Amino acid sequence: MRIFKFGGASVKDASGIRNVYEVLQTVGYEDVLLVVSAMGKTTNALEVVIKDYFEKSAALQSSVQEVKKYHNQILLDLFDDDKHEVFVAVKVLFSEMEYFLSNNKSPNYNFVYDQIVSYGELISTTILAHFMNHMNVKTNWIDVRNFIKTDATYRDANVDWDLTQKNISKNIKKKILNITQGFIGSDENNFTTTLGREGSDYTAAIFAYCLGAESVTIWKDVPGVMNADPRYFENASLLNQISYREAIELAFYGASVIHPKTLQPLQKKEIPLFVKSFLNPTLPGTSVSKGKDLEPSLPCFIVKKNQLLISLSSIDFSFIMEENISEIFALLHQYKMKVSLIQNSAISFSVCIEDKFGNFNELKTVLSKKFKVTYNENVSLYTIRHFNEKAAQIVEEGKTVLLKQISRETMQVITKEPNAA
Repeated sequence: MRIFKFGGASVKDASGIRNVYEVLQTVGYEDVLLVVSAMGKTTNALEVVIKDYFEKSAALQSSVQEVKKYHNQILLDLFDDDKHEVFVAVKVLFSEMEYFLSNNKSPNYNFVYDQIVSYGELISTTILAHFMNHMNVKTNWIDVRNFIKTDATYRDANVDWDLTQKNISKNIKKKILNITQGFIGSDENNFTTTLGREGSDYTAAIFAYCLGAESVTIWKDVPGVMNADPRYFENASLLNQISYREAIELAFYGASVIHPKTLQPLQKKEIPLFVKSFLNPTLPGTSVSKGKDLEPSLPCFIVKKNQLLISLSSIDFSFIMEENISEIFALLHQYKMKVSLIQNSAISFSVCIEDKFGNFNELKTVLSKKFKVTYNENVSLYTIRHFNEKAAQIVEEGKTVLLKQISRETMQVITKEPNAA
């Protein structure tokens, strides 16, 4: 089988849905499983719903209405007859979501987040499957929560591989276009879980691994993997080939094209990953597979914005030893901080982190009991793989460099942008 993943940008409106149909007409859809994200910015819109819910805001009803209106417009643009069964199917999903909001008793934000935000994927795949059937392409819509089983770490769940493997290998029908949701799974109590932001790529890799798939293709609005994000760097170039090892390095440092967890299961079974354009589906795109590390061989630039640079120093000028560092890392883990870079000297320890769950103030209070804590908010972390002098110049020009670290193949620079507060 081939696994295709279509992200939010590819299904953001009716013309996007029609384009998915055209892509499948071009590249074929027998023995294909589609993994599909929520439409456009639906995840963000559902995050507003969750915020309003927890703040007991009067705006809750209108934020739910916004999400309904957006999807309803797509339905009206796709289907001539508003009596089509898809309207009922989508209405049922919204009713389920509203029932949860009315009856939930759990105060756990992460639990509520997963139960609500998952409706983005459930609705998008329902619409896409009905449209494909409408266009005489027979589909099999599957609820991914019956297949991908996880623990109960809401918002960042860990996959139960044995159970997931059993579910997928037994129950996926081949020779038909299967359509399922990215990003979500379920725990042992059948509550919905999510696999972390951008987890739809990971979903595609899970299915590929469990099915021993021929390939995974991630369809994007770019021609493939570039050596730099065109939003931040001019003259970004297309990479034709990347090895698994190099792709895992790039993902680890935060390259946004490939989710960090996506590559390991593919590499284990040597399943090639293609990143292609849904606007030009016949172009070769980028292949991530066994072979040359990078073709062409170029410096690769990765930028992570909105990072925190924390520097800890001992209050009594004693050395920061392994025991202290171990304690610091235990706290970073406890408060769910994503560590991007570390640097230490005799009496200080610096760490660049991403405060994904908004726990920094609590962490700072705990750290302040043992260390002098200084920090910079909203810094940018630039990573250059296969750096050279010119690449370093591009990154540092016009910025205040707060920290720099260089290894054999990688240079990392933390900067404060000129206009940042």
